[in-house]
Amino acid sequence: MNTESAQAQILALRKELEHHNHQYYILDAPEISDYDFDQKLEELQKLEKEYPQFNDPNSPTKRVGGDITKDFPTKQHKYPMLSLSNTYSREELEEYIERIQKLIPEEEIDFVCELKYDGAAISIRYENGELVQALTRGDGSKGDEITNNIKTIATIPLRLRGSNFPAEFEIRGEVFMPLAGFAALNQSRIEEGLEAFANPRNSASGSLKMQDSKLVAERPLDCFLYYVMLEQRLFSNHYDAVIATADWGFKIPSPAKRYIEKAKDAEGIFNFINYWDKERHNLPFEIDGIVIKVNDYRLQDRLGFTAKSPRWAIAYKFKAEQQETILESITYQVGRTGAITPVANLQAVSLAGTTVKRASLHNADQIAKLDLRIGDSVYVEKGGEIIPKVVGVNFEKRSPHVSVFHYTETCPECDTPLRREEGEALHYCPNELGCPPQISGRIQHFISRKAMDIEGMGGETVEQFVQAGLIKDAADLYLLKKEDLLPLDRMAERSAQNIIDGIAASSAIPFERVLFSLGIRYVGETVAKKLARHFETIEKLQAASLEELLNVNEIGERIAQSLLSYFKDERHLDILKRLQAVPLQFAIEKQEGASAKLEGKIIVISGTFERYSRNEIKALIELHGGKNTGSVSAKTSLIIAGEGMGPSKRKKAEDLGISLIDENEFHDLISAE
Repeated sequence: MNTESAQAQILALRKELEHHNHQYYILDAPEISDYDFDQKLEELQKLEKEYPQFNDPNSPTKRVGGDITKDFPTKQHKYPMLSLSNTYSREELEEYIERIQKLIPEEEIDFVCELKYDGAAISIRYENGELVQALTRGDGSKGDEITNNIKTIATIPLRLRGSNFPAEFEIRGEVFMPLAGFAALNQSRIEEGLEAFANPRNSASGSLKMQDSKLVAERPLDCFLYYVMLEQRLFSNHYDAVIATADWGFKIPSPAKRYIEKAKDAEGIFNFINYWDKERHNLPFEIDGIVIKVNDYRLQDRLGFTAKSPRWAIAYKFKAEQQETILESITYQVGRTGAITPVANLQAVSLAGTTVKRASLHNADQIAKLDLRIGDSVYVEKGGEIIPKVVGVNFEKRSPHVSVFHYTETCPECDTPLRREEGEALHYCPNELGCPPQISGRIQHFISRKAMDIEGMGGETVEQFVQAGLIKDAADLYLLKKEDLLPLDRMAERSAQNIIDGIAASSAIPFERVLFSLGIRYVGETVAKKLARHFETIEKLQAASLEELLNVNEIGERIAQSLLSYFKDERHLDILKRLQAVPLQFAIEKQEGASAKLEGKIIVISGTFERYSRNEIKALIELHGGKNTGSVSAKTSLIIAGEGMGPSKRKKAEDLGISLIDENEFHDLISAE
């Protein structure tokens, strides 16, 4: 393929992928399978890597993330990003409507009602149809730039559709985490021995400030955009402007689903509020109220602003639905990593349309903070939790005979004394290879889709095998024979053979997923990938010192100490030895073009580049045997310096006598014969 045809193919693929992205995420009308989409995306990634001169900061390949942002620069909002005034009662809202009508008595006012999404407010700037900047609300006058992270959210267009949009404008909206994605994220955190996130709002906000945009891309974030900021308005009112932006490619609040609606008076506004006060519990995301805006831009201008908020808009906040019930008992769940999670068992109560019998208590500190006691009348709310949560106690109803609650000191499953590490919120059972829920949980993690992906097996099958005494750890799976399985209940010959075949096929799973499958505490899917690519073999990882582990990008003290502890345990080493004998893949396969030209070199990347992206440079460093690190030290071999390299980093390099090369010199270095 020559350069001209390569450029044409790249442009065609980008256009096609942008179309399919819009069909899938905005219109919910996919035209091709996920597999076909991924194949086209992979083809584009290969072409962009081969022809870096056609780099585009808004290519669909940017959706997968990978850029690292150490600091989020604070930038001035072109238009102030003010908060809304809140009201919590019908009377206050009626007073607001009357006040607006008194300010402009000669005008006929109509309003727009919208859902108040519970997430993180953002402002995005587009120039000539291209996304160029995204800022958080910040203090209203300045916000943090999070452009790279915003680009990973599939429902935010990187390039606009059509041609009738302004040359330059800002659009504002809310990034949020859907409830299903939030529940799945929390479940994966619990399985990794991490504390669950408190609510979808905090999860969305925290995700937007993560330093690695590739990790942001893995978070289930979504976005509605609902307010256009223009120098010269193309529309006379807010409602028409929002509806028009759908043609530009934005995901807007749906009029068909009543996410946005016009109202001519207080009665229309309260009809909207009353509808969503009931129906909000059926939404796939959280809202905490309704936003009411004066629709006409001319009237908005006349009403103006206070120091903190616009006079032409107000938020009506719903009261969190709360019920009172009896705390009958507190039990404990044991996760696969030994994390102990307390659960409140309640007298059944109806809450948000469902019957609630259990509620989250999070950890011992939360129980102590609430001063919970068995038999208390407690208040329960249902928000974005996996299960509802206890938020308080009705102390007026507390019996003088209830006892102070004492958190368990031993594992409820195996009676082993619990541990709580300094700085940790959760207690842990250290008997990881002898505690039944941990045994089953670890094996279930081992066979899961993102780990060894063993077909024919599920959680119930693992439980059955463990209870039958057939397996006690992951390595035992590879000793199973069909004859061992046939005597079990509901185990036909075909099912048994499928399981044996699935176990055998897993020996081809690559090293990074094998490492993830081991269930090392804090070593999730992304961390396992980084470690596998850095150390290349299990032997090198096993022999790594604390300093060497900390030298891996994004690996901190907690993960490093967990790895050191894991590889010191003779029981883990025995399982590893047996898995290596299967044999499973415990080394990275050498990639095409790999060499040892950078063997032993520790390289820092700083600044921005034209020929390569930062991720491409990192991949090339690893491909040629080097190691990438984020900070300059006496051990740094050289620095690949791009535009905008920080002066402090440059001075430190000069003081230490470290060589600086540009991206072209780096290309020559790895290309030399």
